[in-house]
Amino acid sequence: MQVQRLSLPSCTLSPPNVSQSKQLYTKLSRLNPRSKSVFRNSVNRVFKSLTGVRNHGGLVGVRCGVAQEEDRNDGFYMRRCVELARKAIGCTSPNPMVGCVIVKDGKVVGEGFHPKAGQPHAEVFALRDAGDLAENATAYVSLEPCNHYGRTPPCTEALIEAKVKRVVVGMVDPNPIVASKGLDRLRDAGIDVTTGVEEELCKRLNEAYIHHMLTGNPFVSVRYSISVNGHFLDQLGEGVAELGGYYSQLLQEYDAIILSSASVSENASLPASQETGANQPLRIIIASSSSSPIQIPGLTMEPSGKVIIFADKVTTVELESAQKGIEIVVLDQINLNAITEYCRSQGFCSILLDLRGNVGDFEEVLQDGIEHNLLQKLVIEVLPLWDQSGGGNFPIALKSLSKRLEVKNLQPKISNQNVVLEGFL
Repeated sequence: MQVQRLSLPSCTLSPPNVSQSKQLYTKLSRLNPRSKSVFRNSVNRVFKSLTGVRNHGGLVGVRCGVAQEEDRNDGFYMRRCVELARKAIGCTSPNPMVGCVIVKDGKVVGEGFHPKAGQPHAEVFALRDAGDLAENATAYVSLEPCNHYGRTPPCTEALIEAKVKRVVVGMVDPNPIVASKGLDRLRDAGIDVTTGVEEELCKRLNEAYIHHMLTGNPFVSVRYSISVNGHFLDQLGEGVAELGGYYSQLLQEYDAIILSSASVSENASLPASQETGANQPLRIIIASSSSSPIQIPGLTMEPSGKVIIFADKVTTVELESAQKGIEIVVLDQINLNAITEYCRSQGFCSILLDLRGNVGDFEEVLQDGIEHNLLQKLVIEVLPLWDQSGGGNFPIALKSLSKRLEVKNLQPKISNQNVVLEGFL
């Protein structure tokens, strides 16, 4: 049952005919004497609920079982859209992930998702899958259909041409080129449009895309590990970097990852997602004069992915002669603003700052990020370890914060034997 708000300025809502209800009660009581108390209570509840409804400025609340069923179905199919969209995780940037489901007479007749930037959008694949069955059907799509010509034609025109009857949208596209124009086009064509279904879920799906569209800056997450007694740990939990582990999945979600030169040198390898078909992030290695000379062996054997080193003027970089594809950028001062500017110039929407290795490499980066509000998310891995030694040196920039940072929507999940906390700044 769901409340629908109807405009009824000249109407009144009267209770049911009491005498008729009593007659029905008497008949039912004769058929089943034990039903008296149940039916009496039910009738009383109906009377109270109906006579208790008030008129508020011409708006009356009415409960409708059909509306509830429709809304429940809308949520179900929208969650399926998000599930489809996530099949392209790490492949669509700078585009958003989008899923689409076509439903007719209570049955799914078509599904699709946007697989990669430059390829057709989710609606096109779903409509192809549905064929002629799309006519008079309902199209569910996690993000507002586009109404402009880019690398692909407008999805609104594809939906109109397919003669769908209704379009249910998870969220409005924050891209100013789109923003509500797609919805307006569909409505102008006589299509019934519903928006805001499972909106928070759809926003979470494309948090980096949304932030990038609204601010022009990449979405930056900070990841680190701690023991169960709260000490900073310079390590990953067992199994989290393997196929299906949270860290492996995390790597494929980001366009770039910032690493300490010490972490790379000590592990003699670069972090890589083990997920099937995963796109590897750009590896950004930061090195300051406090670091030892950078030694990065065997990069030619690593999975595909570009490497760039941000270093200050007095840092020495030692590379094997075969490693000619590595870009080195020398800065007067290494800070997060310089790194995000570079990533923005490359069209990147998301960056993962991985606090491992020499935490001293991250001090200026973290300080800059906090002062200029460049950090959006925290990913904290809690390992099942009690560290009596006091752990590693927690980054001073975080330990000596002069202001309290509120973490919103803190949520836990399990990865192997570890607990992962995610929250937004």
